Amino acid sequence: MRLSLTHLLRTCSTVVASFAVAASVAAQTFPNKPVSLMVPYPAGGLSDIIARTVNQSLSKNLGQPVLVDNLGGASGSVAAQKVLNAPSDGYTIFQGSPNELILAPLAISAIKFKSEDFRLVQMIATAQIAFLARPDLPVNSVDEFVEYARKAAKQGKPVTYASVGPGSFYHLLGEHLSKVTDIPMIHVPYRGAAPAEQDVMAGQVDFFLAPYGKKYLDFQKSGKVKVLAMLNSTRLDGVKEFPAVGESKTLKDFTFNIWTGYFVKKDTPDAVVNVLHKAITETLADPTVHAGLESNSLLTAQPASLPVVSKVYADGTAQFRAIAKSINLQAQ
Repeated sequence: MRLSLTHLLRTCSTVVASFAVAASVAAQTFPNKPVSLMVPYPAGGLSDIIARTVNQSLSKNLGQPVLVDNLGGASGSVAAQKVLNAPSDGYTIFQGSPNELILAPLAISAIKFKSEDFRLVQMIATAQIAFLARPDLPVNSVDEFVEYARKAAKQGKPVTYASVGPGSFYHLLGEHLSKVTDIPMIHVPYRGAAPAEQDVMAGQVDFFLAPYGKKYLDFQKSGKVKVLAMLNSTRLDGVKEFPAVGESKTLKDFTFNIWTGYFVKKDTPDAVVNVLHKAITETLADPTVHAGLESNSLLTAQPASLPVVSKVYADGTAQFRAIAKSINLQAQ
């Protein structure tokens, strides 16, 4: 039996309309089951702390449990791909940053997704970056470190630095440090911040430009690690015990931080995204969440509208792609 073009168009229109109605109904009832919060690193690191600081309040605001799911590997791209493999229904949220969604695809050839495959729903926090050194490294400031690293390189024993994976933000920071000081350094990638910091404390790697956590103050006091500086231009409240890199002579302009946000797949229905945006915004206003983030020296994000956060993500994508290009980052 042959169908007319008019009949085919009517059939297609009916199918499309049915999908639209189904999506609208799903959005109106969202959420009606637990939501998964995918964290792209193992438990114990700062990313995990952020998730477990936020999830209880977010659960309350969504009216459903928000379950933290830790999955490390490949600079966070393993967890990111799992989110993309899930339905576009808002039940799988990705806790991410430029590290996993912008830089990892530029550095790892096996990654097939791009930053534009995700939609930023709301910013959560900004992490300060600490210059961590192994406890027995014979330096006590970044200026002394630069001098030490230069001598070590001339002796054929370049210093080593940790990261959470090839192409990660912390990898780029190490490469950028090597470039601006003109000192060869060796990259040592890990699956997450927790195992990286463990090897710094064990003396297996020389330094780690790491997201700062309050525990590092205790680690320094107990002699487990040296915090040479914070990558801030001036000393900030909560970390005034440590020098700002802006106080140094050799690295005064080496200032960086990194933000974390909550993402969904780009084709998640707007109605669902609006529900998540409202719940996350309410969560940021929770004094308990604010205090928990601040206690780990995280700067709580100022809530922004969806158009604004979309621009922040687009601008961040352009910025970090430019940094990767400047150090000639090659996908491997």
